[in-house]
Amino acid sequence: MGCQPAAKEHAVAGPLPQDPMIRKLVAQAQAASLSRRGLFKGLGLGAAALGAGSLAACSGSSGPGDGSAGSVRWANWTYYLDYDEETGTYPSLDAFQEATNIRVEYFEDIDDNKTFIAKIKDQLKLGQDTGYDTFCLTDSSLVRLLEQDQLMEFDRSLLPNVGEQMIPLVQKASFDLDRTWSIPYQAGMTGLVYNTKLYPKGVKQVSDLWAPDLKGKVSLLSEQDDTLGLVMLEQGVDVEGDWGDDEFFTALEAVEKQLASGQVYTVKGNSYTQDLQTEAVWAGMAWSGDVTMLNDGAGEEIWKFVVPDAGATLFIDSFCMPTSTESADQVHQLVDYYYKPEIAAQVAAYVQYVTPVAGAREAMEQIDPELAANPLIFPDEEMSSRVFDMRTISSEEDNRYAQAYQKALGN
Repeated sequence: MGCQPAAKEHAVAGPLPQDPMIRKLVAQAQAASLSRRGLFKGLGLGAAALGAGSLAACSGSSGPGDGSAGSVRWANWTYYLDYDEETGTYPSLDAFQEATNIRVEYFEDIDDNKTFIAKIKDQLKLGQDTGYDTFCLTDSSLVRLLEQDQLMEFDRSLLPNVGEQMIPLVQKASFDLDRTWSIPYQAGMTGLVYNTKLYPKGVKQVSDLWAPDLKGKVSLLSEQDDTLGLVMLEQGVDVEGDWGDDEFFTALEAVEKQLASGQVYTVKGNSYTQDLQTEAVWAGMAWSGDVTMLNDGAGEEIWKFVVPDAGATLFIDSFCMPTSTESADQVHQLVDYYYKPEIAAQVAAYVQYVTPVAGAREAMEQIDPELAANPLIFPDEEMSSRVFDMRTISSEEDNRYAQAYQKALGN
């Protein structure tokens, strides 16, 4: 796509804050938000479609911290921190380093939870240095490390912003009720999506995807929790409760039927966004932040994200610390910094997933009033009541269910 995208007009933001550091961050966030949207619009790709390798230069040391107050090595997912394409820097991270003199090495090394964990599993098991002091893993995978006593506990007394700002939606996990081992970094919803131009009547529930006029135009997600979680919700299962084999395999049977009939065009992970853009898929299952980014890149709402009538499922990516880290104090400072509302808003303007920071909505008004009103980034009470966090399954269940799901997909 060689054409240069036209600049998207934004609502006029309010006056910048008085604090000079925050003024600088807000200005950078406004620029970064525009820059990222221009990137996706110009390339015609979603974040997942671009892949981890396209921002290879973003990994490694970042910013001006001189290290006199220590250092942190942080591993994260691609496109999961505000990034300035023009300067090749992470504005919020640079500001943290400048203010604290803590040197941060930032690595976009997480492309998949299980692959990342496999890379460091031997060091984790032996309590040896993993090469990271903190990393952001999805809660459903993070729990496996906690089960094996491979994580260090956070001292919540050193996290005042976390205590004051964490939104109710992410405050509790079934494996970590007080959030002492895992501090949410970003969250998102798994729900439905449809093309408003190609399928204007839309979808409201999972079973709408099985309509005859959508045959061969549907996509599902390769993560078993995401696809089968939505199916189970429609089947009346309390996914946060004590469900088991009967509920799982009943949902799997429903999916297998649609796969066998040719109703489903594809089952993919991150790259499903490409099929939405090429119009090979008209409707399917999706992650909320992806839909927001796709529409921003297109400059109009082509794709509609839907919380199904029966509800959506929640995923949370959380900070955690391996037991081997010698930079726990510095990690605490980093985590608490990202719970400052102005900083959380800056990150949210770039990543466009659910921010776990309560005050970020008001701060977002300074950056992008349109995003401040987006319930996919700032879920209101009504939407939050329809989003469910699936219960944490055991390692044994995880292995059996994963094998069954992959077999159903023909893998």
